[in-house]
Amino acid sequence: MKIGEVIRKYRKEKNLTQEEMAQMLGVTAPAVNKWENGNSLPDITLVAPIARLLDITTDTLLCFREALTEEEINRYTLELEERLKQDSYEDAFQWAREKLQQYPNCEKLYLDMAAVLCGWRLMKEIPDSEAHEEEITGYYMRALGSSDERIRYRAADSLFAFYLRKEDYDKAEEYLSCFSFQNPEKKRKQAQLYARTGRKQEAYRAYEELLFSGYQMINMDLHGIFSLAMEEGNREKAHDIVERQERLARLFEMGEYNENMWRLELATAEQDGDTAADVMEKLLESCRTLGNYGKASLFEHMGFKEVSEEFYRQLEENLRKGFRDEDTYGWLRGNERWEAITAG
Repeated sequence: MKIGEVIRKYRKEKNLTQEEMAQMLGVTAPAVNKWENGNSLPDITLVAPIARLLDITTDTLLCFREALTEEEINRYTLELEERLKQDSYEDAFQWAREKLQQYPNCEKLYLDMAAVLCGWRLMKEIPDSEAHEEEITGYYMRALGSSDERIRYRAADSLFAFYLRKEDYDKAEEYLSCFSFQNPEKKRKQAQLYARTGRKQEAYRAYEELLFSGYQMINMDLHGIFSLAMEEGNREKAHDIVERQERLARLFEMGEYNENMWRLELATAEQDGDTAADVMEKLLESCRTLGNYGKASLFEHMGFKEVSEEFYRQLEENLRKGFRDEDTYGWLRGNERWEAITAG
């Protein structure tokens, strides 16, 4: 909003006429009318009195803060796209520049308009388009200073992609520091940089680490869905989720132990003795495959440590101990297979 628009908006909210406002400020009604229509600006000495009269800050009056709704930002962004289609790139760019000058603290408007201007340059053959590169990256930098994490992330992502395209890999890597350590996109982009700069082994390792952690996360999410389905009594969905977890373990070469482990909880809930005994036997037989992912071709660059025999021995002992738990598996008493398993 321009200053005149701000004055009109808050004057009406205060239920003041132009004449009443003019009288309170010691100016003429036509002067207020000119402010509101953008034909002139208030004298600098009137800025504070106008702000006090309208119960707003001088920052609000002078548009020195974000005063745009999401809807308004989207409308301006769409208007920029239409201007790029109808006018020259230079004219559309100038319109965007003027609009941003009206809202110097609206980081999202800077971000969205920079994305449109940058995307148009990539899609179309714009004469002398590189002349605007510095200004566009400046818009992204403004957005990078936002207090909104989502805006900062998008700005960092755009700056990374910008310098990656220009093959300025040092500059691209600089913006990786803007991504949180927990964000998998940081590692994915690091892998891209490794690949672009000839560090293929490091790129492989980074991608494999993403896959490995991704497998763990997907399983956690699937188990969350499984738990919800069980709470609702939706056994059909629960069975479907378990089958997906088994297929996922095979897909990621996680070994027979990881393929078999998911069905035991379901069999216990359903008190399916035969299936529970089957799963227990398979887990004991396959416990030494728990570390098989370390030998999988999918993760060959990660360099896992060899799993010790002592670890496998302890795992088997803990499994048998767990299977003897009366609170969980007491319902299996009388099942010969279960008694043989727990007696081992």
